Amino acid sequence: MRSSTPKVLHDLCGVPMVLWPVRAALAAGAERVLVVDSPARALHDVLPDGVELAVQPVANGTGGAVQAAIDQLDASGDGPLDGPVLVLSGDVPLLEAEQVRALADAHAKSGAAATLVTSVLDDPSGYGRVVRDGDGNVLRVVETKRAGDASEAELELREVNAGIYAFDASALRQALPRLSAENAQGELYLPQALDLLRDDGRTIAAHVLDDPRAMLGVNDRVALAHVRKLAQRSINHRHMLAGVEIVDPDATAIDVDVTIGQDTVIEPFTTIRGATQIGSACTIKCSYLIDCVLEDGASVGPFAYLRPGATLRAGAKVGTFVEIKNSDLGAGAKVPHLSYIGDADVGERTNLGAATITANYDGQHKHRTSIGKRVHGGVDTSFVAPVTVGDDAYTAAGSIVTDDVPPGALAVARAKQRNVEGYAERRNAALHSEGQ
Repeated sequence: MRSSTPKVLHDLCGVPMVLWPVRAALAAGAERVLVVDSPARALHDVLPDGVELAVQPVANGTGGAVQAAIDQLDASGDGPLDGPVLVLSGDVPLLEAEQVRALADAHAKSGAAATLVTSVLDDPSGYGRVVRDGDGNVLRVVETKRAGDASEAELELREVNAGIYAFDASALRQALPRLSAENAQGELYLPQALDLLRDDGRTIAAHVLDDPRAMLGVNDRVALAHVRKLAQRSINHRHMLAGVEIVDPDATAIDVDVTIGQDTVIEPFTTIRGATQIGSACTIKCSYLIDCVLEDGASVGPFAYLRPGATLRAGAKVGTFVEIKNSDLGAGAKVPHLSYIGDADVGERTNLGAATITANYDGQHKHRTSIGKRVHGGVDTSFVAPVTVGDDAYTAAGSIVTDDVPPGALAVARAKQRNVEGYAERRNAALHSEGQ
């Protein structure tokens, strides 16, 4: 990845890549989920509650990683691990819960010691080929990374190893100690366990993925971009099937944890991030939203920026070039143009004029502004927090409001205008004199 960030912590549509297979395993009903990490424990803070971290002391390959997980499971106090063990890859994020469940079911039905997930590709270049015996069981997996690794006949095979496995725990426990690091990389490779079990006379089954996209791995940023595009397409597709109108899915970015209600319209060039929640019948026009809440009928944009903590109640409107941060806009409230509302509570049916600013930071601390119901804010009004504006109040255009405004009052907080007669004539005469 050429990055200081561990590969599986790179973002994929709003969550670290490693959480995609973790969530798939949890949704499939896995009894326990372990994620294998290095001694640096970089993944510790991103794992959901209940997901365990197993430390691989030395980076000695996939076989060593699985051994670390088995050791932790066996040491849990419940006795030696029994039952099926599924092995997923943290850098293969598009595998879905239904496919994980299908693998577990296929393995249970096969009676095999291990089940290898495979896929049939139009272009299998670079993948290990799956060679089957006359009964359809896996005979071996032939690597193709170097010339001579596979025969011409084997290179013609289009069924490939997806790198996803199901094992009987007892069979896996017997095979792992016998893995050998006698290879060019000096590592313990999990696929060798299949060969060892086969040599023991055990059956190795294969489970074919209908959708080869589920086995796509990420090893560089080019592959990450490709996987992200497929993931985004799937997210958008899910929302559209649920009744959301996404006008141009190819020009819309929506994170995986975003929720959107029926009949909401998402216009092109909109980005919706984090755990944003959008109700029904809202309209979002080419804006950027992150970790915010929009109730039914809200309208945003174009070119609005809703930052974390922004809440728009039913029917509220945020217009062009408006930024909202950690603020609650009441039902039917409007901030139509060119404004910044930060750390504020705005009452229902309040209308804030263009260029409204809540000055929420004094250089050391953030302060909150409270604006009541049905307030009419004049254009270019600045509210210097902490300040409270009562219901039905007005502010005059150009005001800098530093004191509380009583309900129903008009706040005029600006210098009195003074017209200097003859100013232009005197100025021009002075400039002419200087030019002489």
